[in-house]
Amino acid sequence: MARYTGPSTKIARKFGEPVFGPDKSYEKKSYPPGQHGMAKKRKKSSEYGVQLKEKQKVKYTYGLMERQFRNLYEKASKMKGRKGENLLFLLETRLDNLVFRMGVAPSRAAARQLVTHCHIVLNGEVCNIPSTLIKPGEIIGVRERSKSLEVIQENVSKSASRFAWIEWDGLSLSGKLLNLPERSEIPENINEQLIVELYSK
Repeated sequence: MARYTGPSTKIARKFGEPVFGPDKSYEKKSYPPGQHGMAKKRKKSSEYGVQLKEKQKVKYTYGLMERQFRNLYEKASKMKGRKGENLLFLLETRLDNLVFRMGVAPSRAAARQLVTHCHIVLNGEVCNIPSTLIKPGEIIGVRERSKSLEVIQENVSKSASRFAWIEWDGLSLSGKLLNLPERSEIPENINEQLIVELYSK
């Protein structure tokens, strides 16, 4: 199962925002990496460069490799509506992302690990595939024997932000996807139109 395992702060500095989640190292050095990172005169990016950078940012944010991302884009292209928004909806309904959104894990990488280590159940059955696409009405929960894990209890107690499109039950440590989110309900700073333009070339 391919995934990015390199330096996260360096990537966050490249994009100018903490794409992997809260990062104390990034807060100390929020300028681009390299010898001339703080220099004001930066080479202007081409149109293609801007589009490519946006695609890479989304890939790192959601933890996807190129082939996975391309397959999702092709699936989004076949759906009704805008391609860019459809792509974001598919990314948001991945199992690992929803575990993160529910506050069970502090980051998408941590959520992915919980899923692969069989701590998460989908509709009552253990599911260890992070890329599983969840449909409205399906229920995601913490496996019964995993509910007492300190890391899960700590994350759930700390999580304050909930989303209108997700119903969360703190007693059973489970949540339901009520519906696909509206574009305005997705908090990430993403310009999906740039990705559509890149793939349309």
